[in-house]
Amino acid sequence: MRSLASFCLLSLLLPGVALGAEGMWTLDNLPRTALQRDFGFAPEAAWVDKVQKASVRLAGGCSGSFASPDGLVLTNHHCIWDCVEQLSTTEQNHLQDGFLARTHDAELRCPNMELNQLTGITDVTDRIRAATDGQAGEAFVAAQRAEMSRIEQGCAGDDPTVRCDVVTLYHGGLYHLYRYQRYDDVRLVWSPELKASLFGGDPDNFNFPRYSLDASLLRAWRDGRPAATPEFFRWNAAGAEEGELVFVTGHPGTTQRLLTVAQLELRRDLALVDQLLYLAELRGLLNHYASLGDEQRLHSQYHILMVENSYKAVRGLLQALKDPTVFEFKRAEEQLLRDWVAADATRVTEFGAAWDEIAQAQQAYRALHRRYTLVEQSRGFRGELFSIARGLVRAADERQKPSEERLREYRDTALQSLEQRLLSPAPIHPDYERLHLAWSLTKLREELGADDALVRAALGDQSPSELARTLVEGTKLSDLEVRRALWEGGSAAVAASDDPMIAFIRRIDAEARAVRARYENEVEAVERANQQKLARVRFELHGTDAYPDATFTLRLSYGEVRGWEEYGREISPFTVLSGAFARHTGADPFALPDSWFAAKPRLDLEQRVNFVTTHDITGGNSGSPMVNRDAEVVGLVFDGNIHSLGGNYWYDPRVNRAVSVHAGLILHALRHIYDAGELLQELGQ
Repeated sequence: MRSLASFCLLSLLLPGVALGAEGMWTLDNLPRTALQRDFGFAPEAAWVDKVQKASVRLAGGCSGSFASPDGLVLTNHHCIWDCVEQLSTTEQNHLQDGFLARTHDAELRCPNMELNQLTGITDVTDRIRAATDGQAGEAFVAAQRAEMSRIEQGCAGDDPTVRCDVVTLYHGGLYHLYRYQRYDDVRLVWSPELKASLFGGDPDNFNFPRYSLDASLLRAWRDGRPAATPEFFRWNAAGAEEGELVFVTGHPGTTQRLLTVAQLELRRDLALVDQLLYLAELRGLLNHYASLGDEQRLHSQYHILMVENSYKAVRGLLQALKDPTVFEFKRAEEQLLRDWVAADATRVTEFGAAWDEIAQAQQAYRALHRRYTLVEQSRGFRGELFSIARGLVRAADERQKPSEERLREYRDTALQSLEQRLLSPAPIHPDYERLHLAWSLTKLREELGADDALVRAALGDQSPSELARTLVEGTKLSDLEVRRALWEGGSAAVAASDDPMIAFIRRIDAEARAVRARYENEVEAVERANQQKLARVRFELHGTDAYPDATFTLRLSYGEVRGWEEYGREISPFTVLSGAFARHTGADPFALPDSWFAAKPRLDLEQRVNFVTTHDITGGNSGSPMVNRDAEVVGLVFDGNIHSLGGNYWYDPRVNRAVSVHAGLILHALRHIYDAGELLQELGQ
């Protein structure tokens, strides 16, 4: 884990802290010694192989697991809200009413969903370092991008069912090639009512006790039939008891525990504050739109839920970085590394400037931040139609180049996923598009100024609302066949297109590319080159007995079922069904579905609902299976407590907790509330 010196320092800063199960470990470097020492369990190769192959990643940002040999996939309901909303109408609102397919033919295909199953990991560090050695700035970015693309193309070839990604670990300390089986035909099998999965709503979000059935089942299909998935997790309806060792296998998105103090200061003082203000304003806009009618509510509900979740999460991140104890620990942790480097003249020459150069890159980003987020990250151009148009225009340009010279998201091995997104049959709603685009264009003009050259080029003599109406009403990109013709026609078709949204992208994209290039060359390249040096410092001090920051790749964390103490009271690790009915008020968000009351006479009110564990998790772990020593599912991760939000920067074993749905509740609900006997049989129950 961390060095002994760092842990001793943490112990001094946090009196009473005990060693916890810290770490999001790659499956090729598990902490077997610590597991054997603390729990008497060292996972064998066969156990690790099963866990790896039974786990899946939802490419949109969540985790899941195979639950049967026929492609059944367990994940959170909130991870598939987008799919369920796209498959819903005001007459058949699956998000509100739930959905159950009793036969394979009744399963509904999710328009935009892709699943990835990790099949292999290869160390390619030497190749990346050889390609970038001695390079800086733009040359570093180009060399790294080209070598990554060559490695990925050599891995995937022309097989559309394979995805290969070169993953940066330890901020450049290691580079690993992850090879995946890719499933792009994913179908909805079962999802509960939103009132069941989101019981407690935003007030309960990142809190505990909880009473949520945040679970759903999908199915991976291949060649027109359910996919064969011989490695899957069986279920243990009894779950896990207090103090029991359990494991979470999932795909945590990002953590920033290895960043320098200068990088954390920029996030505290600029990036997080800016993001929080943006989300607050966007939340107000969307809630107003949803109040206009049932149709508007249906089209916006998914985004409202995501924005509310993001707002609370970002606020927690900001609060963590404003805690003086956190920064005291981070500064002291960094000073340990600086002192070790300063003790040797050779190390000073090789590594001594790394922190200062990263700090200078943060100053460069401060000057770029507003323009980069508005223009390249599209904060000033919200909307699905804009995103599709940019994807088509850039793909037409990038596909003319060799794969290794393209922007990363347009390399050959990424094109299948890009094509699936751009040619998705998911409905596009013009009123909702106009709302987003008009508001974001207003923000663009407000923040960059009416006299800015890009603002003038974008708006011309129109107001933001007028331009949004012109673009949305004039474009034909809602027509899937129009998009397909532009995708397949490539640069010639895009250049010849008179579609107003395509023309708009052509008008502004040079500036967007320019600000992206500045960010990559002046900020990202400097950070990556110097973070590689700091990774080598850590390796020389600690070896690889440490875990890398999260990278949305498969990780395993271990912990135990355990509550915590807060304000002088003990928080029990379990909740039960009777508590859900007791909390029911009849008004959202504390209103259980009618189906639960109809089934109440058949329910065991002592059935455990949710529980907490000491696992080290973060965003992206949603949908992760929780398994016991026998690799049986005992729970389904869906949240963390409020204290876990600071886990982006450190892990505090006293209070950081993962929140999961109890496996027994899912099975109990399928049997007694949803009458899903066919699914229970497939699950071996």
